[in-house]
Amino acid sequence: MPSRDNPPPARRDARRNRERLLECARRAFADQGAQAALDGIAREAGLVVGTLYRHFPTRLDLLYAVLEPKLSHVVNEVEAALGLEDPWEAFRGLLEVLCTAQAGDRAFGDFLARRFPGDDRTDAVHSEICALAQRVLGRAQAAGVVRPDVTGADLFLLLWASSRVAEATRHVAPSMWRRHVYLALDGFRASTRLDLREPAWDADQLYRAMAEPGKVFHGEEPLRRAGEAP
Repeated sequence: MPSRDNPPPARRDARRNRERLLECARRAFADQGAQAALDGIAREAGLVVGTLYRHFPTRLDLLYAVLEPKLSHVVNEVEAALGLEDPWEAFRGLLEVLCTAQAGDRAFGDFLARRFPGDDRTDAVHSEICALAQRVLGRAQAAGVVRPDVTGADLFLLLWASSRVAEATRHVAPSMWRRHVYLALDGFRASTRLDLREPAWDADQLYRAMAEPGKVFHGEEPLRRAGEAP
């Protein structure tokens, strides 16, 4: 008689199919964002799209199943940052957690920017992350370590900018976004300067990133060599 640990073949097949779909969906959503083609995910998993819909009746069901582990991790990490004794370290930790989570994961960036219709599940997690971020920011401002005119919107603009940098540079230097996050962090306070953690690019590296195959630039060249006159 099949046991819980040794399910019948049909159930084992269903479990394997679900795991394959999640694995392929995780790659597709990370690379293409929340609008990745579902039929392409099914094909990559070696299944028909009907099997996908049997496991995940809607796009959001699949997307949430993919994102939920990362969302739980991010909430736990932001809560841990909030618990740090040093308000500045908590603030820095908040931005590092969020920027790290979205680097190389377009779907998570879409979630943060709310670029797809959500439901009670996604809305609840998004509200929780925003509330925790606001608490971290408020504590840092009350301690006098972050400028009092910084808003939650400023933090999301930094996240948006970081996601664009990470996307543009992923084939040349996947961690370059960290340098620009540290530059931005340094701008949030006027006292000591942070170690940027990443070396500066030269003009050739930046040009190669901006001229990534498939990119089309209109008008002027995407980059002038360092020191060239405009």
